[in-house]
Amino acid sequence: MLTEEQLRAMSEDDYMNDEQLAFFRNLLLTMKKDIQSQIAHARDDLQHIEYEADELDKASQEEERRLQLRFLDRQTKLLPKIDEAIKRIDDDEFGFCKVTGDPIGIPRLLARPTATLCAEEKIRQEQQERNFRDA
Repeated sequence: MLTEEQLRAMSEDDYMNDEQLAFFRNLLLTMKKDIQSQIAHARDDLQHIEYEADELDKASQEEERRLQLRFLDRQTKLLPKIDEAIKRIDDDEFGFCKVTGDPIGIPRLLARPTATLCAEEKIRQEQQERNFRDA
């Protein structure tokens, strides 16, 4: 299995070869397992909250609960994206922008393995959204 350093050192000609795909598959599967564990732990914590009589303690607990629910929501939404990325590996589409077909790039995929857009396309879409909101 490749290390991140070996992955970064590879030639652009080797982009999305079998070793790189295996690296990202393993990374995504590890992420999925970790997220599932975090979700289970957070749900367990939410089920065992004991409510305090003191108003300040209640407010603090409610804020903590709100943050945990927000975390759960974000993590739960990430799981299907991980599954989609694994499917793209299986379909030999992983690592390429879904709009332009250009390589997404190893650094971007290491930062966000579920990315479906190259950095340039993502920036272009964000600028369009910003212009639409500001108009």
